[in-house]
Amino acid sequence: MERPRQIIECGDFALRRWRGQSDFDPVFTLIEESLEHLRPWMPWVARHSEEATRNFLAESDAKWHSGDAYNYAITRAGRLIGMCSTYRGAEPQGWMMGYWLHPDATGQGIATRAAAALATEVLALPDVQYLEIAHDLANVSSGVIPPRLGFAEVRREQVTPPAAPSDSGIDVVWRLNRPTAPLNGVVPT
Repeated sequence: MERPRQIIECGDFALRRWRGQSDFDPVFTLIEESLEHLRPWMPWVARHSEEATRNFLAESDAKWHSGDAYNYAITRAGRLIGMCSTYRGAEPQGWMMGYWLHPDATGQGIATRAAAALATEVLALPDVQYLEIAHDLANVSSGVIPPRLGFAEVRREQVTPPAAPSDSGIDVVWRLNRPTAPLNGVVPT
């Protein structure tokens, strides 16, 4: 089974596959420091705990091996600054992507470049025909990334009840089909 690279260099930062339980302390700290930043948009924050973090790392490893998800830490100078992941969608050849950053790492183009790098890797896999990103309509920060990379809005879906405290209850879904060129000129370095 083909998989994306375990480490994806992006110039001043890198995506690296989670290292299982040895990543527990840094990922738990990353989440703890990002809770208020994430709480408005990420429903899983309400269930954040040491056990949930350990389960996430164990599931990340199992899903990597099964080919059902590829979860990455975003690292800069050896420090975790965010997460980027992709996982199988509802259709066999469609995948979903998500991303988030520590509040100190936002506004620097990191999420855009990380998403471009991971999208490039995943769309090169033979069984992946398209990639989708979904975010709440009110989450403007997450919403600027898909069009920068050439994703096209394909639908809006009502989410009842809204999943997170600041959600509008409308998910915007963007799609990118397997490209033949770099993602709108955003080329991972």
